[in-house]
Amino acid sequence: MKDDHRLKLKEITLGGYKSIHPDGQRVEFGDITVLLGANGSGKSNLVSFFKMLNVITNKGLQTYIEKQGSTDALLYYGAKKTDKIEFSVALESERTSTCYKAKLVHGMPDRLFFAGERITFQESGVKQPQEFFIEDGKREAGLPDDKNPKSRALFCALAGIRAYHFHDTSDTAKIKGNGYIDDCRFLHSDAGNLAAFLRVMKNDSAQQRYYERIIRHIRKVMTQFKEFDLESLPGNDNYTRLNWYDTASDYLFGAHQISDGSLRFMALSALLLQPPVMLPSVIVLDEPELGLHPVAIAELAGMIKTASAHCQVVVATQSTRLVDEFHASELVVVEWDENNHGTVFKRLNEEDLADWLARYSLSELWEKNVLGGRP
Repeated sequence: MKDDHRLKLKEITLGGYKSIHPDGQRVEFGDITVLLGANGSGKSNLVSFFKMLNVITNKGLQTYIEKQGSTDALLYYGAKKTDKIEFSVALESERTSTCYKAKLVHGMPDRLFFAGERITFQESGVKQPQEFFIEDGKREAGLPDDKNPKSRALFCALAGIRAYHFHDTSDTAKIKGNGYIDDCRFLHSDAGNLAAFLRVMKNDSAQQRYYERIIRHIRKVMTQFKEFDLESLPGNDNYTRLNWYDTASDYLFGAHQISDGSLRFMALSALLLQPPVMLPSVIVLDEPELGLHPVAIAELAGMIKTASAHCQVVVATQSTRLVDEFHASELVVVEWDENNHGTVFKRLNEEDLADWLARYSLSELWEKNVLGGRP
């Protein structure tokens, strides 16, 4: 059952960030939002903005900039071309709407500073919205420290927007290593704590049915999979590892003995099928179909729909197989506009496409360039 009282992401307006022109682009969001576009269109740039937004709520902007190498990596065509990033994030519930606006201005020594944070709160039935301003000129966001109850509710909603990227399945990937058993409150963005995250579900009677649901979905894709062995490691009770058994023997396999696609599907299953009370407010996934078999992609779509009953899901993809699992109204076409010299976002209107959809699938319309978003 959907919770219509929760504060949900309605839209983001963003300008001056990476491939997005300073004039700004507006993107609307629903329970499921599929960002469809070719390589280089700017899908991943919007995903990276979600990551930066999460960093901002954790007061880690300056560290994030250092990891990017310089502000040139974040500003549209670099600091010489663009001196600021402006964005607004609008959220709404049945009775309220809230908007967080901020401006990040370039300054020395190669940093971005908050030159304006504004919160607008509108309650249903009240004509005049309330506005709150936070002190300018700070290196980190003032929102996390603001004590206004409206600010606290907004902060909690923004902090619950989390981007996940399960692409690293190399030999040194954290998902394949030992994990501290108490590191299990939420699944990390790279699924590095997957073993501990699954372990707490398996051992908690209130969560065990969700763990069993995850196992059932993994078996649909990896038929030889039987069960995880998530016991603490011999000689070290504080750590566990993603070990597993197959259906043919009692031989214990490790995470390094799983295909990359299967390992990613395990992480996706744990993320999307976890107990509803543990879900983030918004899950953002960047090309989750990578390395998945068509059968696994269909299962992935089903899991996304299951999760969307309790949280919002944003998916960036160029998989025609995945796109066909959703409705046109859930798609946002992302493309590079030569006239605008930047990324543009266009939400599809299902009624406008009714005649086309009577004869073709969404993937066929994309390939025919009826939807846009093609190279």
